Amino acid sequence: MEVVRIEDVAKTYRLGNQQVEALRDVNLTVEEGDFLAIAGPSGSGKSTLLNLIGCIDNPSSGTVIISGTPVSNRTPDQLADLRARMIGFIFQTFNLLPVLSAEENVEYPLLQFKEITKSERRERVRHYLNIVGLENFAKHRPNELSGGQRQRVAIARALVTRPRIVLADEPTANLDHKTGASILELMRLVNRIQRTTFVFSTHDRDVMRMANRVVYMQDGRIVGEGPGGE
Repeated sequence: MEVVRIEDVAKTYRLGNQQVEALRDVNLTVEEGDFLAIAGPSGSGKSTLLNLIGCIDNPSSGTVIISGTPVSNRTPDQLADLRARMIGFIFQTFNLLPVLSAEENVEYPLLQFKEITKSERRERVRHYLNIVGLENFAKHRPNELSGGQRQRVAIARALVTRPRIVLADEPTANLDHKTGASILELMRLVNRIQRTTFVFSTHDRDVMRMANRVVYMQDGRIVGEGPGGE
């Protein structure tokens, strides 16, 4: 079952008097349970494509479909609700709120869902902190955690809404090799056990090796696709 379909998508930005073609003629399907790496050099369009999948940006032309829902004509409020319920995000800079503890950072996305009770929120937070191995660090603030621990908090935060797809933008870029490898193993484990779909924007060879599919981008186009390195 597909969770993302990109059809004939182009994205053009205006910088001063110049038009920049960030994406051209992009077609891509992401299946449920994929562990997909979008690879390419800086400026290849991979982050732009990730932003379109994440409903953070709209294409200049073409169609983006998330879980069967075309998103191009949605209002900002509709897109925000779709993002909140369908999509989790993991960033290379972690994007944790420094004044909140680990458990409060994980709980934060759930606060907008009025149908989730306080006791259920606490149970979900405990469950996902346990999955990422940080049950003993729930009260710690980000500045009391290592880079790897902060990224684990970010993973728990991305998973706590039980999204269909998790988008990870260079999630290992700010981590040393050993820590990055453990983070990748954790995400792969979640992918296999929970069938959560992961899409990475990356130029990290370790991410490409662990992916089950790799899409290669250059100059705003998909120039190739193949299996990962497992």
